Amino acid sequence: MKQDKQISVGLVGLGRLGRQHADNLAHRIPNCKLMAVCSVIPEEVEEAQQELKVPYGYTNYEDMLRNQELDAIFIASPSSYHCEQIEQALEAGFHVFSEKPLGLYMEEALRVQKAVRKHPNQVFMLGFMRRYDRSYAYAKKQIEAGTIGEPVLIRCYGIDPAQAMPGFMQFAKSNYSGGLFLDMAIHDLDLARWYLGVEAERVWAIGGSHRYTELAELNDAETGAALVQFAGNKMGIFVAGRNCAHGYHIETEIIGTQGSLRIGTVPEKNQVMILDDRGVVRECANGFLERFEQAYMDEAVEFVQATLEGRQPEVTVEDGVLSTALGYACKESFESGQLVNVQLPAAVTAIK
Repeated sequence: MKQDKQISVGLVGLGRLGRQHADNLAHRIPNCKLMAVCSVIPEEVEEAQQELKVPYGYTNYEDMLRNQELDAIFIASPSSYHCEQIEQALEAGFHVFSEKPLGLYMEEALRVQKAVRKHPNQVFMLGFMRRYDRSYAYAKKQIEAGTIGEPVLIRCYGIDPAQAMPGFMQFAKSNYSGGLFLDMAIHDLDLARWYLGVEAERVWAIGGSHRYTELAELNDAETGAALVQFAGNKMGIFVAGRNCAHGYHIETEIIGTQGSLRIGTVPEKNQVMILDDRGVVRECANGFLERFEQAYMDEAVEFVQATLEGRQPEVTVEDGVLSTALGYACKESFESGQLVNVQLPAAVTAIK
């Protein structure tokens, strides 16, 4: 890698999240230069190049990997491409940031872990951005300080806005997202491991499609719930959904032996209160890009800084593997209707 104090990044994937990452990398991340963008849609590449002043544009990922001016690859493509693209980028000698999940199957996650361990001198980071949200990070510090005693139960709600369903249905029919638990609940499952400090042992998951019944045809659910037993008899309750009428509802509660913490109980858009003929109204965030805008920037800052300093970020490939194991167990339980024991890969530890 070059010895100057700037990291040259190539980004693949220019959908909603990919375009937000591109904007951040181009304008808001210190010591970073967005040097290349890649998408299978030529119009997306052209638009990003023009608006963000990006020197190189590609419609073929392998072509971008041949660009010797790049230091790092930022992967924001659909989930089904992550595993292969991570492996290719590492093998080509790049530092790699990838959006979650590592893969849609356990064998894919384990393949990525093997690839990352094969390249210990290259930085790898997985996009569990909620760990970089300042409210969630503050809650972690409070837990570490003993404010609520020993954490014993976590309750998480993650429900996407109903207004996003038409776009999601188009995506779901053309790209395999992994389903409700691997695609959406994976963030909450990772937070549970992080906050409770132990791994999952067994899970029972249920779900259904009530308003958008076509999701059932895709073997997915509109709304689902999982009850998880963690080591040490610690507990997790997870609700995930795609049909929230009032906006984007992300809520977390951690119950400890001496108190509780709650994050986002009312998913407010901001501190503004509207008083009109509807009464007193507090608007809600309308999507993940708005709610976690700062977290997406802070995780990118961490990736660039880790690359400059030659260290590995706190979020590791093992976090991805273990969260995938739990998410996949939830998926298996939902599909089978049975209680499922979580099969943790041998010799994988990640919780700090």
